Amino acid sequence: MPTPVEDEAAIRALYGDMHRAMVAADTVTLATLLTEDFHLVHMTGYDQPRAEWLAHIDAGRMRYFASREERVAVRVDSDRAQLTGCNQVKADIWGARGTWPLQLDIRLIRRGGRWQMASARASTY
Repeated sequence: MPTPVEDEAAIRALYGDMHRAMVAADTVTLATLLTEDFHLVHMTGYDQPRAEWLAHIDAGRMRYFASREERVAVRVDSDRAQLTGCNQVKADIWGARGTWPLQLDIRLIRRGGRWQMASARASTY
């Protein structure tokens, strides 16, 4: 069983992998980081299922150009974890282009010894 420090490091790495995959529009990698029932609640309140989010990235309706991490906090409780990450994200989301101070509150679960993101809620900070 990994130590709490190892779990936190793995979760932080997963968060970095997510942002790199978003910028690269690498939905194959993104899909491996997310549970099948993952959903993302956008700043607008729209609750987007995993398949739709990935399809919108593939179609170019959601394009991420850059992401600069400013801070990350992780709390691990056995096989569940919570990550709050703050990044400056340059993107074009459904035609709205800009750089946003994006906070993601992500719920993670460990399945088969591997951490995955189960849900995320976006807001600004």
